[in-house]
This record gives sequence, structure tokens and C-alpha cells, in this order.
Amino acid sequence: MAARLVETCLIFVSVVSLLTILTLRNDVVGTAGTDSASLVTASHSLMATYNWTFLLSQSLMPVACDLLLGYVLYRSALVPQILPIIAFIGPLLLASDVAIYFGAYGSVSPIAVLAALPVAVFELSLGIWLIVKGFKPPLTTDHADTSQSTAT
Repeated sequence: MAARLVETCLIFVSVVSLLTILTLRNDVVGTAGTDSASLVTASHSLMATYNWTFLLSQSLMPVACDLLLGYVLYRSALVPQILPIIAFIGPLLLASDVAIYFGAYGSVSPIAVLAALPVAVFELSLGIWLIVKGFKPPLTTDHADTSQSTAT
């Protein structure tokens, strides 16, 4: 739950940085005498903020969340076992993120999209499964005392 909350906060930071770039664009167009070089520098820094928060929130955080959720679902067997197994392929996205961090390829390259595919398939299929079918009923493991009590 905490990881999803951090993910949501990072998404809000990235959205705010994009909205701030729009405000800077309006300042360049609407105000005469504005130092456009400083506005361009500020917009580049806001775009870098957006790129890094996107990588952290949309790529790194789901790996941790999906691994934990996949493990719990696998152990509890509340959904078909193939769904949590798909979640265990999520570290492929983590490896791709490390490659993006070090500049091996861009965040919108075909390799990055393929690495993100298992996470997307897991989250989409789990959501659809839970809406359509719901959880499987848990196996009853109650070992209640069924012996009859004797009256003395």
C-alpha cells in the first residue's frame, strides 16, 4: 500500500512539472521583455524532473508492488496461478530501467516497451479477472473439534 502511495505522489509531481512547463510557455508568448533563456532553462529542468519521476513512478515502483502482490496471490491461490507467475517476470522491467538510467537506450524504445509488457499484462489481467470472476473461495482448513462432548 505504501509503495502505491509513493507511486501516486511521484505521478502527481510529474504532472505538476508538465503543467508548470505550460505556464512557462504562456509567459514566453504573453509577456514582452521576459528573459526567454532563463525560461528555457527552467523548462528543461522541469522536463528532466518529469522524465525521472516518470521512470521512478511508472517503471520502478510497479515492479516492487507487483512482486509483493504476486507473491501473496501465489501463496494464497485466490486467483489462477498463471497471473502471479506473470508478476514474477516484472524484474525484467527493473533491468530495463537500469539500462535507461545509464543511457543504453531511450525510455520509449522497443526494448523498453517489451520489458514493460509483463507488468502491464499482469495488472490488466488481474483487474479484469477480479471484476469478472473475483477471488476463488479459499480452501477450508478449519480443523474444528468435531468430537461429541460426553455428558457426565
